[in-house]
Amino acid sequence: MPEAIRLALAVAAKDVRAELRSKTALLSALVFAALVLVIFNFARDPTALSATDLAPSVLWVTFAFAAMVAMNRAFTVEREHGALDGLLLAPLPREALFWGKLLANLAFVGAVEAVTLPLFVLFFNVDLTHALPGIVGTAALATIGFVAVGTIFGAMAVRTRFAELMLPVLLLPFMVPPIVGAVQVTARLLAGRPLSEMLGWLRLLALYDVVFLTLTTLAFRAVVDE
Repeated sequence: MPEAIRLALAVAAKDVRAELRSKTALLSALVFAALVLVIFNFARDPTALSATDLAPSVLWVTFAFAAMVAMNRAFTVEREHGALDGLLLAPLPREALFWGKLLANLAFVGAVEAVTLPLFVLFFNVDLTHALPGIVGTAALATIGFVAVGTIFGAMAVRTRFAELMLPVLLLPFMVPPIVGAVQVTARLLAGRPLSEMLGWLRLLALYDVVFLTLTTLAFRAVVDE
């Protein structure tokens, strides 16, 4: 295994172990996701708007905001314990550090989405029997892109006084393209539309991933060395 991959996995494993010990961010994101679903469920007038029409938007709003809660912890753990400078002084390529943080964030956001999806089915009574593989694939495509952007913005925001507030402000505009694409694909999946109607949006999600994974990997060194 190449050294950079081994180091990235070591950074990701460190973050996962630290989070599993405290469970602070993970539990906060899960509680937040459950509250959002409850509020949407009871605020909806079933005689005016069907659950199927509202479900794609609710699902992705919940995923997006819960993901931001989970990603806020990526660099704040090191800042709170004064370990960020030590991590940057370690003989560790910046790219490996970025990919380690990215993999840990993907694990956290993926875990939040995996728990949120059954709650979404429970509250909105949506049949995902045939759409589930497509929704899981769409969630993976959309999540990789905005988590990559969220990881580098987390590194930028952690040096500011209001890091928890800065990350959503910086990240939300960049989340719009993948969230819009994911909502469009999810709506068509739930409606049983053919794959050909979704290919354009899926290409957009894949292109977003490629562009921002490349840009954030290249820019991470300049961000943390600033």
